[in-house]
Amino acid sequence: MKSVDNNVEAVREMLKTRMETGLKKYGVTTERTDIDLLGWLQHAQEEALDLAVYLERIKSELNNLHRSK
Repeated sequence: MKSVDNNVEAVREMLKTRMETGLKKYGVTTERTDIDLLGWLQHAQEEALDLAVYLERIKSELNNLHRSK
């Protein structure tokens, strides 16, 4: 049985890189205490909305490619 999932390892590496970039850029981690729970929910909602926009853009392009065939 395979003991390492390369996809999981790739995501772990991306998370580590993102953490390091965020720390350099903002000087804090998500362990910061100056944002309350509603603030964290707002951040998460904004990120989710960005993701929805990115997914819609990708779907649109794939639909256009499919229609042009």
